[in-house]
Amino acid sequence: MLKGIGVSEGIGIGTVLVIEKQKINFDKYAIKSVEEEIARYYDAIKKFIIKTQEMANEIAANAGEKESEILFGHIIMVQDPYMQGEIESLIKNGKCAEYAVSEICDSFISMFSSVDDELTNQRATDVLDIKNSLLNILLGIEEINLKNAPPNTVVVADILTPSMTSGINSENIVGIITENGGATSHSSIIARALGIPAVLSVDNALESMKNGDTVIVDGSNGNIIVSPDKATFEEYSKKQLRYIKRRNELNKYKNATTVTADGDKKLLFCNIASSEEALKAKECTAEGIGLFRTELMFLEKSRIPTEDEQYAEYKRTALTFRHKPVKIRTLDIGGDKIIPYLNIEKEENPYLGNRAIRYCLKQEDIFLTQLRAILRASIYGKIKLMIPLVTCTEEVQAVKKAIETAKNQLKESEKCFEENLEIGIMIETPSAMMIADILAEEVDFFSIGTNDLTQYIMAVDRGNDDVSYLYSAFHPSVIRAIKHIIECGHKAGISVEMCGEAASDPLMIPLLIAFGLDEFSVSAAVTLKTRRAISKWSQAHAKIVAENVLKMKTEREIVDYLKKEALSCGGIL
Repeated sequence: MLKGIGVSEGIGIGTVLVIEKQKINFDKYAIKSVEEEIARYYDAIKKFIIKTQEMANEIAANAGEKESEILFGHIIMVQDPYMQGEIESLIKNGKCAEYAVSEICDSFISMFSSVDDELTNQRATDVLDIKNSLLNILLGIEEINLKNAPPNTVVVADILTPSMTSGINSENIVGIITENGGATSHSSIIARALGIPAVLSVDNALESMKNGDTVIVDGSNGNIIVSPDKATFEEYSKKQLRYIKRRNELNKYKNATTVTADGDKKLLFCNIASSEEALKAKECTAEGIGLFRTELMFLEKSRIPTEDEQYAEYKRTALTFRHKPVKIRTLDIGGDKIIPYLNIEKEENPYLGNRAIRYCLKQEDIFLTQLRAILRASIYGKIKLMIPLVTCTEEVQAVKKAIETAKNQLKESEKCFEENLEIGIMIETPSAMMIADILAEEVDFFSIGTNDLTQYIMAVDRGNDDVSYLYSAFHPSVIRAIKHIIECGHKAGISVEMCGEAASDPLMIPLLIAFGLDEFSVSAAVTLKTRRAISKWSQAHAKIVAENVLKMKTEREIVDYLKKEALSCGGIL
């Protein structure tokens, strides 16, 4: 059995189709005419744009509009003035177009790959895809196309680029296996959108399987079984049918109220990164937006988004949810998330450095621009502002002062805004957790960011494999921290939500119910599963479970106990 990261649930059983690693070779010849070579480069860009638009349209038709944005992002990136200028400069120095494209793209790939952040790393994959596509066009090489794959195919590759995935459809491709990629990679996004089981980061996948092998892909547990015996094949065939049946049962939770088994109402929100994702969240019947990550607007551009551009994005999201909450997090950038045009200095320890609200408070122009855009959009819905990585009261007070400045600027320009904008903070540092009672007096709501909170409490770099075993929200210290934050919020009379990954974990849900969490904010893909899991727990049962967990001393003991209890009440799908 091979093991990887299960990124798209379900059981896929089919025949292996190996996609060999693409090798593109070219001669670094001396060019005869700079003008002709530059014209050749821009002609390749034109062809790239036409081809990419066609692929984006295919993905939109097969998987959805949101998924097609990946490729539209490539069109924006390939036209980036800085990238084009650097490539053109090399050509003017006598280099051929192939060399110039390869050299500049590789420099971007190296930059994005060096950052300890999965979203930024994904941009390296984007640039690699652009590089290979441009080189194929320049060299006249036909690209890999999965449109003609036979039925019951399991694709095995080093990595599936967005251009490859444009030809995938769930009628023929029943499973995806790659040696690289993670839960946020393009391969996983497309696989989830199409409902294709997928397991990524499988070591030696290309060496372990060959064309024609029968293989089972367990996207739920990350298991790969090559050439299964009859008993195993029959076992997984039954699992496949059971999974399909359970998945279909989720439909009854669409448009349903989010309540516990004994009728205690909760709010189920979605985490998004764009106004387009807000539409997806609405389709999944989310009851609001618990976290609007605003970084994507900055990452997708070669310059700082203007106030009007940000305003339009926030306005679209507010109108999508109209009278339901939309919590917009101010720019959470800096340190580990590199945006070249912002010229953020590289730090030895970026997670403890100049990031999030620390960065924004030092960059007044950038921060005030965003605040004005959020305030202007606030009249179109129930927008709330959320501050990331708060560690002290002074930061909250500084943000309030900045908001007043932004309001005065809008008044001077005679632009409308909601005067009583609610302000909340993300509790994701040990400092904020320890003074949650003090901070609760300053704000209108709390949002618990369990990803960073766990990392900081456990003193664990989650990107470091050597200590990753310590990174768990089920450690007694993290669970007690969550309980303390909720208690402090409620004592001050403010609502508390959770927007980290733990909010959708079926094992964590009984504890959150018992502690009194008001709002769960999850990804659109797991909205219905989370609503179902919440519905399986009564307050009484959840409180008994929480009381027992709080007496336990180890993460392993807690997880084993929670699995047993969740299975007993049907809390795991």
